[in-house]
Amino acid sequence: MPLSASEILQKLENQTVLIVGDVMLDRYLTGSVHRISPEAPVPVVLQKTTEDRLGGAANVALNVLALGGKPLLCSVVGEDADGRAFQRILPQQGIAAAGLVFSNDRCTTVKTRILGNNQQMLRIDSEDTHALTGEEAEILLEKIKSLLTLHDVRVVILQDYNKGVLTPGLITAVIAEAQQRGIPTTVDPKKANFFAYQGVTLFKPNLKEIRDSAPFSVRAEPDSLRQAVDFLREQLHNSLTMITLSEHGLFLDAEGAGHLYPTVARNVADVSGAGDTVISIASLGLAAGLDGPTIALLSNLAGGQVCEFPGVVPVRRDILLRELEEALK
Repeated sequence: MPLSASEILQKLENQTVLIVGDVMLDRYLTGSVHRISPEAPVPVVLQKTTEDRLGGAANVALNVLALGGKPLLCSVVGEDADGRAFQRILPQQGIAAAGLVFSNDRCTTVKTRILGNNQQMLRIDSEDTHALTGEEAEILLEKIKSLLTLHDVRVVILQDYNKGVLTPGLITAVIAEAQQRGIPTTVDPKKANFFAYQGVTLFKPNLKEIRDSAPFSVRAEPDSLRQAVDFLREQLHNSLTMITLSEHGLFLDAEGAGHLYPTVARNVADVSGAGDTVISIASLGLAAGLDGPTIALLSNLAGGQVCEFPGVVPVRRDILLRELEEALK
């Protein structure tokens, strides 16, 4: 008998997930706009609130937590005020800081968004994107190994934003460590390390990343996507490939059997963080032993849901349950 929507979501609960990758603070300066500056043709935002949210790989952790999973976050931040602010927010959100490494060699990544009248006016990024030093990578790897030993980790997520935490050497070491322990690995890649994820279980690029990395044209059509998946498998020797296609849904291939799963119409407010949500859901589904079509359905629904809210937000379980119930009718 097929599982009900509530039974499917229950299978995602209590799965321990180790997340390794670039973290950041998403800072929102929110206010109102009533006039144009006399100094330049730009709006004047009268600031009313400031809010810091967990971003990057930390948003993946929030998505895992939102569905009842147990996230273990491993990353590097700067030995600075923003790094300490990030450390303080983690336990407030229910995430342990045991996997955090502080660096004197880099600043904490902060994306500051200025919103006026509920519209984003400007984004200011503060970041260092150079690779971790050998010493920093070794310290982070030891933390990862320790958490893998102390906890019953069911899946490892590598969340890459090209900010320097996931170096080729660290990627290789983490995947090897997970393989030795029989733990599946998943990755949300970026271009710089695109082909460094040798032996990963689930590889989840988006269409643009595929187009930028494949030596041929790729279209959002089944035959073209199957060609892209075959190319990736030759390069990475991965078992599963999920390609997100924005409004076209996603393509999921399991050992040569690929299918295009269309999405539902949405009132899109902000696509920020949708990739974080999709890799979280897909990884939890993999850890829970769900089948491919169910993982694809959940990923589509959850990724679409977060696009209806402004800013970077994690998935809401109540909405996902309601939409899943409707989809399974």
